[in-house]
Amino acid sequence: MPMIRRAVFAFTLLATCLLAGSGDAFAHCQMPCGIYDDNARIIEMRDAGKAILLVSVELDEIRALSDRILVMFAGRIVGERSPDASEGELGPMATAFVRHCCEKKLKIYFIALWPVGPQMIDDSINRVIKTDFPDMVYGEDYVNLGFKPGNEGVIKVIVTDLKQLYSTDDRGTDLDQIPMCRDLVNIQSMDLVAEVSAGYPGVKEWVQYAATPYPDQIRLVAGCTGVGAPLLYPYMPEQLKGLLGAIKGAAEYEKLVVDRYDREAGREPDLKYLEGKRRMGPQLVAHILMVVLIVVGNIVFFVGRSREGTNS
Repeated sequence: MPMIRRAVFAFTLLATCLLAGSGDAFAHCQMPCGIYDDNARIIEMRDAGKAILLVSVELDEIRALSDRILVMFAGRIVGERSPDASEGELGPMATAFVRHCCEKKLKIYFIALWPVGPQMIDDSINRVIKTDFPDMVYGEDYVNLGFKPGNEGVIKVIVTDLKQLYSTDDRGTDLDQIPMCRDLVNIQSMDLVAEVSAGYPGVKEWVQYAATPYPDQIRLVAGCTGVGAPLLYPYMPEQLKGLLGAIKGAAEYEKLVVDRYDREAGREPDLKYLEGKRRMGPQLVAHILMVVLIVVGNIVFFVGRSREGTNS
């Protein structure tokens, strides 16, 4: 019987729909006491059509729980921020991850620990699998297990008993009726865990509650935003086998995948597999501008100081 090779994708990033996020971060909101710190209950209220006003200083929590983010100062609204601001860095990573697993003919299991995860999963499936790998069959080659609230609590359970939490897939189909899930016990049977995230719960929680307790069974790789990468480097290469940091990491990984599966075959890659490289351009211009402004600012400062010294 041929060996079944598997990979699990954990999407804990972005935040384009209301709710999930930090269970241990305390927040004040327009709801009865005892409800605001229960993310599962908040999600139920969202699904029932309730409007929720959340006020918090926890950035990860705000991004995870919000459809719309307004910034206030001195009692006035001074700006608006998109909850999915991290997509620019993480979207290309997810696309490249999924394509690479498809090319390697891995069985892919998608899960999400933030409510926006299913949207990200659907985007990856539609952009990559359905478009470029139409022979892959849902339930046999890939499956979407959907979102589960509970943050790192979900990770603690599925490392030993996945079906304790995931009894159905995202479509509501019993896992025992899905061919690739019938013999699935936990994520220790996976060849690879690929985690893409921009906050809590994210890579750190997967390291703490999956890769560290089961170092011989779980191989973890991840993609994260630029600001989060330095905090994760200490985990490499033992607990974390590989890390893509920011859009630069996405572009470098894209090149490796494109060179292996497109250039060597003598064909031009689809532009969606070069999105990381394309997004490096604006970032490069912004970085150069910042350096120039710093240099100009220092010149102005020292010239001003020199004149003051001469006049005195």
